[in-house]
Amino acid sequence: MGFARINGLVLHYRLWGDGEGDAPVLVLANSLGTDGRIWDDVARLLAPRWRVLSYDKRGHGLSDAPEGDYTLEDHVADLAGLLDHLGIGRVALAGVSVGGLIAQGFALRHPERLAALVLCDTAARLGDTGLWEARIAAVREHGMEAVADTIISRWFSRRYVQEEPDAVAGWRNLLARTPAAGYAGTCATLRDTDLRPLIGGIRVPTLVIAGDEDQSSPPTLVQQTAQAIPGARYVEIPGVGHIPSIEQPAMLAALFGSFLLEVGHHEVGHG
Repeated sequence: MGFARINGLVLHYRLWGDGEGDAPVLVLANSLGTDGRIWDDVARLLAPRWRVLSYDKRGHGLSDAPEGDYTLEDHVADLAGLLDHLGIGRVALAGVSVGGLIAQGFALRHPERLAALVLCDTAARLGDTGLWEARIAAVREHGMEAVADTIISRWFSRRYVQEEPDAVAGWRNLLARTPAAGYAGTCATLRDTDLRPLIGGIRVPTLVIAGDEDQSSPPTLVQQTAQAIPGARYVEIPGVGHIPSIEQPAMLAALFGSFLLEVGHHEVGHG
C-alpha cells in the first residue's frame, strides 16, 4: 500500500502483483460509500498475471476528504495523476457504480491510456438531481448514520443478506464511517454528471456487467449504457446485487480475466 499527493490531495492506493515489473495493469475504481477494499478478493485472484491497482477515490477510505462539491473531472484528474505518479502508462480500467462513471469519464478524456474498459453496475447517468440533492442535504445535516440503513438495503442480493448478515453489518460500518464531506462531495459528482450524449464516442473494448438484483443501478439502466457504447458486451450475473466484487469475486475475476485475455491486455510489456 502507499500514499501519494495528487492534485493537492493525499490518495491511498494498493498495488498487487509485481509492482516493479512490466506486467499489464488493471485499475479498479470503487463505489460511493466504499473504498478499495471491496476489490480485495478480485485483486488476489487476478495477480500476478496482472498488476492490479486499487485506490480510494477522494473523499473515501484513507484518502483526503475535502469539503465542497467534487466534479467528474476532479476524479478523472486524480486517477490520471496517480497513474503518472506510479509511472503507469496504458491500463485496463474497471469501475463499479460511481467508479464506473469515473471510468467512463476517463475513457472519454484519456482514450490513449486505455486498453480495455469494464463497467460494473453503473450507467452514463445515475439517479436524478432531486435524489442527489436530498441525499446531500441529509448527509450534511445529519451525518452518514441517517442514511446508512436505507443505502445498505439496496446494495446486496436477498441471498447475501440472509446468508452473510455479519458481512452486511461490516460493509454497513464501512459506509457509515465514510466522511460525510467525501460522501456528499461525490454525490454532487453524480448530481452534475450526465454522459449519455457522450458515451457513443467511447471506442475502447468495453465489457458491461450488471447484477440482476441490483436495486441501485437496475439492470435495464446498465444495459442501456452498454447499448450506447459501440461494440460493448453486456453480461448479467444472476443472484447478485450492486457490488458483485463482494458477492461473487471469483465469478467477476473470471469475467475480467477472460475479457482481458481476449483483448490482448495480458502480455508482459503490453500497454
